[in-house]
Formats: sequence, structure tokens, C-alpha cells
Amino acid sequence: MLIQSRQSVSHFWLKLFLTLLCSCVAGIGFISGSAKAAEDGEFFIIASVQNQVLVNNVPERAPVAGASIKVTTIDGKLIGEALTDVDGLCKIAVPARDNYLISIDTGSLPDGLTLIDAEKDQVRITQELFTTSTKRVTFFTGDSGVAGATDFERIAQRLSDGIRLGIIIAMCSVGLSLIIGTTGLTNFAHGEMVTFGGLLAFFFNVVLDIPILISGPLVILLGGCFGYFLNWGIFARLTRRGIGLNSQLVVTLGLSLMLINFYLFMFGGRTKQLTSYSKQVNLEIGPIGITPRDLTTAVLGVIILLSVALFLQRSRLGKAIRAVSDNVQLASATGINTHKVIQIVWFAGGALAATGGIFRGLDEQVSFSMGSDLIFLMFAGITLGGLGSAYGALVGGFFIGIFVEVAALFVPSELKVAPALFILIVVLIVRPQGIIGKKQRVG
Repeated sequence: MLIQSRQSVSHFWLKLFLTLLCSCVAGIGFISGSAKAAEDGEFFIIASVQNQVLVNNVPERAPVAGASIKVTTIDGKLIGEALTDVDGLCKIAVPARDNYLISIDTGSLPDGLTLIDAEKDQVRITQELFTTSTKRVTFFTGDSGVAGATDFERIAQRLSDGIRLGIIIAMCSVGLSLIIGTTGLTNFAHGEMVTFGGLLAFFFNVVLDIPILISGPLVILLGGCFGYFLNWGIFARLTRRGIGLNSQLVVTLGLSLMLINFYLFMFGGRTKQLTSYSKQVNLEIGPIGITPRDLTTAVLGVIILLSVALFLQRSRLGKAIRAVSDNVQLASATGINTHKVIQIVWFAGGALAATGGIFRGLDEQVSFSMGSDLIFLMFAGITLGGLGSAYGALVGGFFIGIFVEVAALFVPSELKVAPALFILIVVLIVRPQGIIGKKQRVG
């Protein structure tokens, strides 16, 4: 009877989670379907004119009203024209998904304003770029935002950006590191757990119009449930059947590819913005410019990381998790329920990944690949700190984030991740146990 009762409870929570998940997927699918339906109707070009000024060498942008925008075909046939409104925007209908020229009349700009680049008064749109029913173009007036910043100011700004990125990587890496430590499984699908949190945040915030402050805790809870049921439905069963860790690693790769393509199918390939705190003005803290939203998420991230560290260090359950991470057999011999600890670790890993997904979505917008873009940075962080060590993941992820952003001062921004991956290789060769990890005798 007790076994049947436990199975009934387990089935109840499984049905509840699947119901919530299907509702979220249906909502995201509704957005995708609506976008596709719009593509079959009218097409629009949305032009934006923004004036960029330097405040303490940090660029700030303001809309420019009254600018004249004209859309023509490639051979010069007029399609439509309009003036920008108080938000610096105008919307011009076009007959079909085709090639167009969008031009701005520089004579219509307010007195004293000129384009940053005088040669960029026209933008060409090709048919291939019309992936949705609307296409956006932006014209910038004012200062370039590059001149005037000293080396110290650029380094300080990059350090600030790196700290914020490092907090997100550290948050996501802790759960991944604990899963590796307690189960020995290298989970390449952990990035999709981050994406899961970001997409759920988009669903609640944009589709259901629920503020992040209210929907955030629910997203974190569902992220934890997602991690729990990945273990319950896949990896715990594989372990009980005697499937080795190498085979399970291949399963995580397949799961990752499946989820990436599922997210792409349901959400679409474009990045999308959360509505909460989307309009922000930079705060000037010395040479650093940061929005109140980013400052708040950074502070919350630090609080969460410190709370996780204190929980692992001081609480009874945290000590049990560290014991299982250090030596599963010895922990089991001392009476620790390792099966329950592993379930909790998967739940916590999913919750932390979802939190990182929310913060990343607020910072860089939401996309189907936002987690997979971070996965190798997570592995670099936990390798730098020490594989399987939660504290190592905190330290390593934090420093990797800083290193990635500072590297953009010396290499093109498209390649700024490469130095971090180079660190991963160097650490594995020079100090494979990481910064905090300890040498172990093998054999």
C-alpha cells in the first residue's frame, strides 16, 4: 500500500508538471502561429531614428521625431513615406516580401542633428531578410560613442559587463557542477535547462502579461521541476538499468539537440525582448554605465550565489550534498540517502539554470539558443574552478565571465569567447583539478 501511495503521488506531480508544460508550450506555439499568420497577410517596414549622445563617455539614445522616411523599390519606384512619431518610429506598408531601399531625408532632421555616418542615409533590404511580416531598420544621429572614451573607462565598463556575465555563468554552473559531482554525469543538455527558464519567462511576461517580479518565482519552480523530471524520467532509469556514464553522456547530447530544435520550432529563430524593464536609462557610477535593471539583477545574483554557498556550507542537507559529491559510496555507507540527494541536486540545478535564463533574457533578450551559447562557458568555468566542486563553479564561472568581456578589448567581439575556451585547454593541461579542486591518486 505504501508503494502504491508513493507511485500515486509521483504520478500526480508528473501529470501536474506535464499539464503546466503543455500550457506553456501551447502559449509559445500560439505566438509562433500568430507570427506565421501575419506573414501571410500585410508586410511592413518599421523605421527608427535615434539620436545618440555621450554622457560621461557612455552612449545614450533618444528618439527623433519628424524625420522623413521613404521606401522605394530598387529601381526608384516610390512605395510609401512617413514621418517618425514621438517615439522616433514610423511604419510603412509594402506590397510584398521584396527588395527595397529605405532612405532618410537628412534635411528633415531637427536643427543641429546629423547622421553619425553621412553615407548611411540609405538601407537596402533584400527579400531574404524578410523572415517575418515586419522588418526594422534604424538610423542614428549624434555621436559615434567610440571617440572620447579613455582606456581606463573602456576597461572599467568591460569589467562591469564581465561581472554581470560572470554572475550568470556562475549561477548556471553551480547546478551543472553539482550534477557532475553527485552523479558523475556530464550533462550537455544543461544549457537547454537555461533556455527553458528564458522561454517560460517570455511566455508569462509577454504572452500572459505577468510582470517578472510575479512570474519569476513560478518560472524558477518550473525550472526545478524540469530538472527533477529529466532525472526521474531519463537518467535515473538509465542508471538503474546499468547504463554507463559514457552512454548517458551521448544521451545528453541527443537530448540537447532535440530540445534546441524543439525550441526553434516553437519559438522561432529571432531574439525577442521581455516587456518588463525594457526601457531603461543608464546610471552613471564613476566611469561605468549600467541600467537599474542590470544593477538589480547583478545584486540579486550575488545574493543568490552567497545563499547557495552558505546553504552548502552550513545546512545539514548542504553538507550531505557535498559529501555525496566527494564520495558517493562513502556517503551512502554513513547513512546518507544518496538517491534523495541526487533528486534534490537535479531540482536545484534546474532552478538555478532557470534563474540564469531569466537574468540572461533580461540582459540579452530571449532566444532558442541562449543556453547552448553559454554551455561551453559553463564547462570552462567549472573546469577552471574544479570539476564537481560547487565552490569551484562559483569562482570559475565568475572569472570566465570577466575574462570573456575583457577579451573583447583585444580581439573582435565575435571571437571574445575563444580566449575563455583556450583557458579551458590550458587548465586541463597544467592543473586539471582546477583552482579549488584537489589532486587525487588514481589506480
